[in-house]
Amino acid sequence: MALSAAPVIRRIQAFPIRLPRDVSCSLGAAGTPTSLGKAAGAYRWSAVYPALYSEHFETVLVRAELSDGATGWGEAQAPLAPRVAATIIEDLLAPVLEGEPFDGRRETLEGLWRRMYQTMRVRGQTGGFMLDAISGVDLALWDLAGKMAGQPVAQLLAGSLARTHVSAYLSGLAGPDDTARLEAARRASSDGFRLVKIFFDRGREEFLSFLDEVQAAASDGVALAVDALWRLELPGDETFLRALESRRLRWLECPFPPDEIAPHRRLAREFSIPVALGESYRALHELAVFFEERLIRYVQPDLGRCGITEGLRIAAAASQAGIGLAPHVSIALGPQIAAAIHFAAAVPGCEFCEYNPRVFEMSNRYLEHELRMREGAYVVPRGPGLGVEVKLADLLRDAHALPA
Repeated sequence: MALSAAPVIRRIQAFPIRLPRDVSCSLGAAGTPTSLGKAAGAYRWSAVYPALYSEHFETVLVRAELSDGATGWGEAQAPLAPRVAATIIEDLLAPVLEGEPFDGRRETLEGLWRRMYQTMRVRGQTGGFMLDAISGVDLALWDLAGKMAGQPVAQLLAGSLARTHVSAYLSGLAGPDDTARLEAARRASSDGFRLVKIFFDRGREEFLSFLDEVQAAASDGVALAVDALWRLELPGDETFLRALESRRLRWLECPFPPDEIAPHRRLAREFSIPVALGESYRALHELAVFFEERLIRYVQPDLGRCGITEGLRIAAAASQAGIGLAPHVSIALGPQIAAAIHFAAAVPGCEFCEYNPRVFEMSNRYLEHELRMREGAYVVPRGPGLGVEVKLADLLRDAHALPA
């Protein structure tokens, strides 16, 4: 009997999404880690460091369709200007993938990732929006691969070694003031969380006092991590770093601007604080120096920025260097969160996956079957592929119209 030919990729679509959200309720968590300044447009500067944030919930969904009618969902991390990543997908990536055979094998996925990456060779686009767009398509293709195999992506990657639950850490203490945030810290243990991350969102002495209040409010057995939001300096912050060091944090995240290697080297040489980073980097070549010189203790790949294909390469290099994994999850809808869960369930050495309750709630509004959290752990979706189906009509109905 002759084998049937593999289907081909018939169509790839990108949907830039902007949803309304209450910024005051998300303050202190993903998407709004600090208070924001005033601005005339939708994007506002952080009040404490130079970074832009949106008043809205922004992302890019991707749908890939095969010639046999199968569809896969992906998502690109796009907390700002989602039309940029969407345009890259529709103008550059879709035309070079549509018509390509797709059999769901890992080798095929790696080849298609290289094909997408090569669309901007010689143009200098080795990161940023370009890689975000590639990652969104990559997730959709992995969703298709799992559906073709009739397996969840975690099982496709790790077989019987794939876990059914992934420990989550609480990312940020959301609320309009410190009273609400301390109450969130008190609830963390009863909700099953053993690690809570707080953002460095104020002056140094004030922050240390707040950190101590959080530690006192949290139950025994709940560890703390600090996201420094790239705000620290060496030389300059030696005293502050010693104070953090004495508090025995699980990790210090994003201490310095991502393109500055020298302070990371000094921190690793002179201080004992475990360092975590990764959300700012989209490819293994960007992280290589941190691995080779053992400058970090944890790497935090964002699946909406590196995709599963490049994420697996990052994970393999991290394992070889003895570095732990804790996938980053920020502003995201179902496909991106599900990809992080499957990745974490399949990759050895992955201790935690980031969790933000308000992001999780927003995601579940637009899924046919909700993602689940149980006693501080993600439940790995059991359906084939990523295990999520998006209510696209509902999502597009609720999304703000993006300006031309």
